Formats: sequence, C-alpha cells, structure tokens
Amino acid sequence: MVAAELPVSPVSSHNEWDPLEEIIVGRLEGATIPSDHPVVACNIPPWAARLQGLAGGFQYPRVMIERAQEELDGFIALLESLGVTVRRPDAVDHSRRYATPDWSSRGFCNTCPRDSLLVVGDEIIETPMAWPCRYFETHSYREILKDCFRRGARWTAAPKPQLTDELFDEEFRVPEPGESMRHILTEFEPVFDAADFTRAGRDLFVTRSNVTNGMGIDWLRRHLGPGYRIHEIESSCRRPMHIDTTFVLLAPGKVLINPEYVDPDRLPDVLRSWDILTAPEPNPIDERLLKLTSMCGKWLSMNVLMLDEKRVIAERHHTGMLRALERWGFEPIPCDLLHYAPFGGSFHCATVDLRRRGTLESYFD
Repeated sequence: MVAAELPVSPVSSHNEWDPLEEIIVGRLEGATIPSDHPVVACNIPPWAARLQGLAGGFQYPRVMIERAQEELDGFIALLESLGVTVRRPDAVDHSRRYATPDWSSRGFCNTCPRDSLLVVGDEIIETPMAWPCRYFETHSYREILKDCFRRGARWTAAPKPQLTDELFDEEFRVPEPGESMRHILTEFEPVFDAADFTRAGRDLFVTRSNVTNGMGIDWLRRHLGPGYRIHEIESSCRRPMHIDTTFVLLAPGKVLINPEYVDPDRLPDVLRSWDILTAPEPNPIDERLLKLTSMCGKWLSMNVLMLDEKRVIAERHHTGMLRALERWGFEPIPCDLLHYAPFGGSFHCATVDLRRRGTLESYFD
C-alpha cells in the first residue's frame, strides 16, 4: 500500500529575517478594556491599574480606535504594496462574558497575534496565556488555522491552563530597582505568551516574565525536542512582559538590545560572535492621551518588523531608531503605528508571520 503524499505546508517560518511572504495582522474591531485581574494590574503602573479596574469590560473610546485604525490600514497597505500576503482574524465582540468552572471574564482584543500564536517551522502553536481575558482569543484565528491545517500545516494547542488562584503569587509586589527580580506567576502550571520568544532557526531565545513561567518554557522545550535549543535572556525590567522591546533579532549575526533591561556581559555564550547593537534612546512622545493610555513602555521603538535581512519596517516617529538602523546597514521603511500602543504594541506585536522564504538552519556553532 502506497502512503498518501503529504501536502506542502503553507506555513514555514524559522526566524525573524528570512524574506517575508505571508503574515497575519491583528484587528481592532471589538477591542475591550481588559477585565480586572492581578496579572493585568501588575504589568501597568498602579494609577493605570486602578483606572483599568473601573473601566474593564467596556469597549475602548471611539477616538482611540479611529486613530489607531487609520494607522493600521496604512501598515496593511504598505505590506501589500511590498508583495506580502496579509491574513486577518475574525472580528469579535470581546465585551461578551464567558466562564470556566473556576472564574468568569470578558475578553480583550485580537490586536496582537504575536502573543497567542507561535510559528516554529511548519507548526502553529496556540499558547497557554495567563490573562483570563485572553483565554479564548485564538478562536478569532480559527478560520486561518483550519485553512492552514487543511493545506498541510501542523497545528498544536498547548495545554489550556486552569488560571486558578494557585497560579498567582498573592503577596507579589513589583520589585524596586536594585531588588532581586520576581514575577507574579508561580509554577502551578505551564503558561507562556509567544511574544516572550524570538527565533533564530534551531535556537530560540526567551524572557521569563509576568506572563511566561518556567513550566511554560519547559513545556515548549520538551515539545520542540532535541532539534531546538531555548536560551533564556535575563531582563532587569521591573514589569517584564514580552521580549520584543528587550532583545530583538534583526539578521544573522546582529541582535538589538535594550540598554535599560539587558546587560550585554550576561547574554548567553552562543551570542559571543554576534554584533550586539544597543538601541538608542527613544524619541519622547508628547501626546498626553497616548502617554496615559499606552500599555507599552517607551522602548516600543524597538518593536520593528523585518521584511528580510536588510529591509525593516519601523515607527516613523522614532527618528533616532531609523538613523541607527541605517548606520548598522539596514534599510528602514518608516511607517505610522504609534496609536496602536494602547492596544498592546507595534509592528512586531501586531503581526505573526506565517511564511518566510528560507530553510531551517543553525546560526551558532
């Protein structure tokens, strides 16, 4: 009996810099202020946490959505003009309440597919996220996931977490400068966001954070098996969440680091032969509403999207970063996405690449 020939997977992405061919871009429709929860509050300033606790479950003001939508449309148009196929999740009313046997919550949004979906080679992995308001977020991507699976991609969902009180340290407080790092998550069960990982072929890099614990890292390490290595990047960020404003892989042999969060002398040994590029101080943002509502810190200037080993989409406002990229030999393409920050990020956060033209390689000895 002749075995059926497997279809060639439409999903293939091994690193952050191979030529980009197909990508998912998030959606703003239905975005809802996150429901009150300790793991949400610990990642934002105390005054913002109090405000968020009062407003949780309500949809974002129209004025915020409209400005961000205008910029998002421009970003999508830019990608398509550069020959990149853009896929979009379904629009969802995230204000609807849902429940498990242990808790209930409203949703958040599907603006940042980089958080809930991790692509490694021809496999898409749904991540076990620590925010209850993001528990069913991947449902809005199901039509894309099913289509990719039917056409030959591998589709995996990490174990769905219980998200009971045992996962969260009830005595947690944000560490002061100079204090040892600590995180709100216990090791009760595996949880992680995909955006705490970044890929360089057979090597992945990760930061422990308030949404990714040691069990989550161990789950992915065992799942990927001996063909991959996962290296941890130490971050001194007091409210760590996601690697792409801390440690950004730009091209083979080149990595961008945040000078406030990363000590270059404490990077993994495999990076010793690489150029360690230090991000310039971000341009200040004067718009008061944007400063008050952003979920992200000032280092969102590092949140760039590589189109290939040379071309990179970066925020137009951050001229210091644009000039630095040029000095380092890249070809920056300025684009506006500054008003997307209240919804979780910028170009890298707002996307997840499904296909890059390249093969699985090892970039380290």
